[in-house]
Amino acid sequence: MKRLVILGGGYGGIKILTGLLDQYLPEDLHITVVDRNPFRSLKTEFYTIAAGTVADQGVRVEFPDDKRVHYVFNEITKIDTENEQILFEDPNDTISYDYLVIGLGCEDNYHGIPGAEEFTKSVQTFAKARETGVAIGNLGAYGKVTIVGAGLSGIEVASEIRESRPDLNIRILDRGSTVLKAFDSKIQQYVESWFIANNVDVIHNSSVEYVEKDGVCNNGVCFINDVTIWTAGVRPNYLVRELPFEKDIQEKVIVNDFYQVPAQPNVYVLGDCAASKFSPSAQLAGQQGEQIADILLAILHDKAPKKPKEIKLKGTLGSLGKSDGFGNMMQLPFTGFLPRLAKSGVLWLSKRH
Repeated sequence: MKRLVILGGGYGGIKILTGLLDQYLPEDLHITVVDRNPFRSLKTEFYTIAAGTVADQGVRVEFPDDKRVHYVFNEITKIDTENEQILFEDPNDTISYDYLVIGLGCEDNYHGIPGAEEFTKSVQTFAKARETGVAIGNLGAYGKVTIVGAGLSGIEVASEIRESRPDLNIRILDRGSTVLKAFDSKIQQYVESWFIANNVDVIHNSSVEYVEKDGVCNNGVCFINDVTIWTAGVRPNYLVRELPFEKDIQEKVIVNDFYQVPAQPNVYVLGDCAASKFSPSAQLAGQQGEQIADILLAILHDKAPKKPKEIKLKGTLGSLGKSDGFGNMMQLPFTGFLPRLAKSGVLWLSKRH
């Protein structure tokens, strides 16, 4: 029997699974998918849960129902690559593997800032996004919210909260001189203007020194605050950081052209956990998942896999509430309703698929 274990049912993991299930598989193959939740959660939409504009059911999708797949919904405590086992809190729940795919995503990077992990909310997991939504929803009139970080996540969280709660005082602390530093200047200016028009304060060149229960201290100035949301960077899941594999400066596992760990080629890593020239994204993980599915199909049928083609990303989309947005599409910057409509279309396809 060949035992394939897929850790994480996110954008990459689900592409691998569906790519395999769409094809003829060896009779002796046993597939196990491990995820903390009994459903797929669409992480790119977690900001809507945090803002309270969408019920959490709106960002959940059922896993494929197929007799060839066994699902384990549990929290992993360790990936034991020496003994080729996945460990859980209960030692009787251990899973052994012949082939392993690691797609466990990322978690917040607090950069060693005192109080950041303890006193901030997050949108990095389904459960944490729900907690953030409860905290925002429970605020009284004119409550104060600070978002640390002005990348894509921070921008979407801030704009969605503004649409959900017009009464709240919202502040963004941006480390750089402009929001969305990875985007075109046209998009940066458009988003800056949107925040001015919608009364969201953006403080550039910020340097958060520490976070307290009721405030954030930035460049020597402490802001009284009710809820602080952290969107200032991510790092690979701690289980991946603990692995004895070679990693890059961002703590991501270095893989070969076939997404294999060179020291253990029966282990595959993708998405936020794998070193790449691209920034982390659902689109990247999805394309990598499709390629790994093809590689595994060849190997499981005792054939030599073909080297994957170079990944080409189609662009990045972001929202400013429900009717406005921005994005790089066809290598060109777009703003307004069109990119927001395109983002809604991508979400619809994700649910349908």
